Amino acid sequence: MTLLARLDRLPLSRPHYKLLLIGGLGYTFDGMDSAVVAFLLPSAKAAWGLDNGQLGLIGSATPFGFLFGAIAAGLLGDRIGRKKVMMYALAFYAVFSVIASFSPNYEVFLGARVLAGAGAGAESAIIAPFLSEFVPAKRRGWFVGALAGFFSFGFVAAALIGRFIVPSFDEGWRVAQLVTALPIVMLLWWRRSLPESPRFLLAQGRPAEAENVVAKIERDVEKATGKALPPVPPADAAPATETPKVNLFSALKFLWSPAMRRRTAVIWTVWFVITFSYYGFFSWIPTLLVERGITVTKSFEFSIIIYLAQVPGYFSAAWLSERLDRKHTIALYLAGSAVSAFWLSQTSAPWSITLAGAVLSFFLNGTYAGVYSYTPEVFPTWIRASGTGLSSAFGRVGSILAPTIIGLSAASLGFAGVFGLTTAVLAAGVLCVLVFGLSTAGRSLEELTEHGAPKAVAKEMTK
Repeated sequence: MTLLARLDRLPLSRPHYKLLLIGGLGYTFDGMDSAVVAFLLPSAKAAWGLDNGQLGLIGSATPFGFLFGAIAAGLLGDRIGRKKVMMYALAFYAVFSVIASFSPNYEVFLGARVLAGAGAGAESAIIAPFLSEFVPAKRRGWFVGALAGFFSFGFVAAALIGRFIVPSFDEGWRVAQLVTALPIVMLLWWRRSLPESPRFLLAQGRPAEAENVVAKIERDVEKATGKALPPVPPADAAPATETPKVNLFSALKFLWSPAMRRRTAVIWTVWFVITFSYYGFFSWIPTLLVERGITVTKSFEFSIIIYLAQVPGYFSAAWLSERLDRKHTIALYLAGSAVSAFWLSQTSAPWSITLAGAVLSFFLNGTYAGVYSYTPEVFPTWIRASGTGLSSAFGRVGSILAPTIIGLSAASLGFAGVFGLTTAVLAAGVLCVLVFGLSTAGRSLEELTEHGAPKAVAKEMTK
């Protein structure tokens, strides 16, 4: 329709980059919260005399919370709005990070970490689909890929916190938790600066509010560029106006309907493959290498090299996703991850292990940039947040299973076998994307989704 055509024809400029910064900061703190746990475990073990089983539960707390947060965020985002969920999720995450920092015992700390993870998972699941709805089709791949790249800054920040804050105070691990709660102050900025998605407002039958949002963005873009706005292209036929009420049952019913099941299967498979491989690698690589007598894995230098490799991984994939299409970018970086994992399985020298690990980190995180761009594009507006949230949640199943599966495999398969298993999982993801994936580059969200899903399917959801 004309309103969305007006939005999609705008050139990327300061208003879009402001949204990129807002969402990127959210992802930075999500990444920091996920990564900082590894630096808290030794202190928590000493404080409460924990065994390895209890430490393992703490390590699984964040991805476990992520799973439920992602599901809740998607469903709520399609009912009450993307902006509200993003803000509530940030507040929820920050409050429970503070509670974790003052935990009197292991049980309170574990529960707070699960709930903080739920807040971070909700925020993580809602930001990409929310902001993708503001970006013109020809730049959406770069924009959302770059948005996901802010995760890497969070991992680097976590390594710096682990190196300089945790050992610098008597209870530095508690101070670290307070640092991760600081983003709550961003709510003051977000509340004033974040608009609601015009696509969501239209889907909810609120065209006047959508008009106000689009008109303001047009004014801001014109002011930022100092040029007249491009002409509005002819509008396509209006998409189906039915907006079924979304709940878990109706969402799953639609996502696995004949019209959508191929897209859903591909997206869920890719999320599982990349998250399984990512958490399997980052959870077990230090332990497996230490068992081989390579003490370099204990050093801060090893961690920072691995984490820094994420930065070019994310942003190079964001750049390529508009030139190779999202599905080809995902396949390329999954293939690079598979080759890197195999390389890692065949090497033993400290320098080569560090290099192979950094290359694997580069490609794994580059895959995430493509996945975060790709996922919101394949679901209709009325269920975009739910589809993205459920896809992310299914991926979190991989993050929960990976440490256990790889830990058991290490005992029987050894170092080479573990990364041989990772290679096989990644190779399966490559084939899935290349054979069944949808090409999305340069196509509007409405072209990809609203006209591709029959009205009859949406009507069925209202029964």
